[in-house]
Amino acid sequence: MDKNFIVFETNRLDKFLASQIDASRNQIEQLIKKEYVKVDGKTVSKTGLKLKENQMVEVHFPELELNPVKDEIFVKESLKDKNVEIIYEDEHILVINKPYNLTVHDAPSVKDATLVDWLKLKKISLSTISGEERHGIVHRLDKGTSGVMVVAKTNEAHLGLSKQLEDKSMGRYYLAIIDMPLKENIIVEKPIGRNSNNRLKMSIEEDGRNAKSAFSKIALSNNEKFELIAAKLYTGRTHQIRVHLSSMNRHILGDNLYGFKGELNKINRFYLHAYYLYLTHPITNEQMSFKANLPKDINDFLNNNFQKENMHDTLNESYIISSFNTSI
Repeated sequence: MDKNFIVFETNRLDKFLASQIDASRNQIEQLIKKEYVKVDGKTVSKTGLKLKENQMVEVHFPELELNPVKDEIFVKESLKDKNVEIIYEDEHILVINKPYNLTVHDAPSVKDATLVDWLKLKKISLSTISGEERHGIVHRLDKGTSGVMVVAKTNEAHLGLSKQLEDKSMGRYYLAIIDMPLKENIIVEKPIGRNSNNRLKMSIEEDGRNAKSAFSKIALSNNEKFELIAAKLYTGRTHQIRVHLSSMNRHILGDNLYGFKGELNKINRFYLHAYYLYLTHPITNEQMSFKANLPKDINDFLNNNFQKENMHDTLNESYIISSFNTSI
């Protein structure tokens, strides 16, 4: 897909493109740096290039290269026990329930196959404007977090979904089980940055990036030690829910990195799940919502430790959403 634009007044290339296409700053930088942009027919790679009046800017959105970066046999073997459930699919978007212990996209430290590898293995059409390692990825989940994600199958859909992320018209509700009940429903707004003592962790840092989370009490366990809570994010920082809970001396069951010290040795991962996603379809403008069923381990824990007969009503998405509207 190619688009052409005429420059009407002097401007920087990246700022000009930001005013012309619905894409994030990072996406625009990637398009320029990967030489998908031409000015007056000449390929450019400098984001701060000064544009003059009446110049022609051409943007090319690359087609996806289907050749997987990793060996196909390795990818298949690595993913054989990872059940990625497809919740919804059309020609523009794909909505999935990501299992825990699956990394979304490649990074220097990632050795195993990723969700992007799985998507390519399945020959699913993917957007290309976030770079080779992030084909189709509009938003992400931590490796240890399970739940609902939307994947862009076309560049047009990717641009539309990215705009919704920025203006908050797309969002998710999370469920977590914590080791001590909250005193009340609460909004936490504390900046998050990399922990200087442990590079694997994030922490509350004065010079960190702004982060805002809302937490809502959903159900108390039978022994009143644990609590099922819901979380809604206003920003998307790494480990945000886990860090904000830790700042209140609350920890997700199984989250040893952020301070869970329980003896529930049957828990081999932290109980955090992206449960509910709402968005506007980027092409049809239809209001849509999707629920990712709880994985078996979290579901079993709830049934064994909470009022089982009330769980169906408790996990109703309308009930969860209304808990934020009425109490926070």
